[in-house]
Amino acid sequence: MSEPIRADAMRASDADRKRVQDQLHWAHAEGLLDLSEFDSRVRSAWDAKTTGELDRVVADLPVPRPKGRRRVFAPGAGGTTMRVLTTIWLSASVANLVIWGLLHLTGWPVYPWWLWVAVPPGAVLGALYASGVGRPRSS
Repeated sequence: MSEPIRADAMRASDADRKRVQDQLHWAHAEGLLDLSEFDSRVRSAWDAKTTGELDRVVADLPVPRPKGRRRVFAPGAGGTTMRVLTTIWLSASVANLVIWGLLHLTGWPVYPWWLWVAVPPGAVLGALYASGVGRPRSS
């Protein structure tokens, strides 16, 4: 029976090398590496045979923050509730605004009732969000 292979002795895949290269690109863009050091490290990353060798290439660099959109609503029940209520409010407000606009453009002198559909519920939703209901925690 053979001994288990240590994690840092595992063979590195091209995907692993690409991940390290992307981290090096990020570090160069942030000014952490000059061009010659970046070039040298990228060569080392593509020459690496094991994940341990890859880890040593970026050991002294910070891990980049993941890219992505900042969440508007929390992932829990409060965030889901606020997302649904906001979607309903926005749909009703836009539909009423469009209907009012079409009537206004065709010459009907109509009172802007859509404001009563949009503003009070929007103010309530804004107050709930401002008080922290459904809002993600700051990181």
